[in-house]
Amino acid sequence: QEQVVESGGGLVEAGGSLRLSCVASPRSLSLHDMAWFRQAPGKEREFVARINMISGSTNYADSVKGRFTIDKDSAENTVFLDMKTLKPGDTAIYYCNAKPLFGREYWGKGTLVTVSS
Repeated sequence: QEQVVESGGGLVEAGGSLRLSCVASPRSLSLHDMAWFRQAPGKEREFVARINMISGSTNYADSVKGRFTIDKDSAENTVFLDMKTLKPGDTAIYYCNAKPLFGREYWGKGTLVTVSS
């Protein structure tokens, strides 16, 4: 059964860093791209970053450009989100999205990131 699992969230002070991980399984699942979204309290879910699992091309939301980096291990169907210079406004549940070459996309249950001021 396909599933997506995030990890790495936690509490960090403003200016600090965190690294999130996301694994899509089974490993045989052929992915086109994986992405991170986030949802802050009282707000809608928003796009953060995406990476093409074949070419490695990336794109980011303007709000995180220069601070967040998305990377991948295609062989393991894993993506990472390195978050630096975190701000209280980055506080949210971070969700991973996996989009296969064929068929429907999958979502993880999320990992909470809390940035204290």
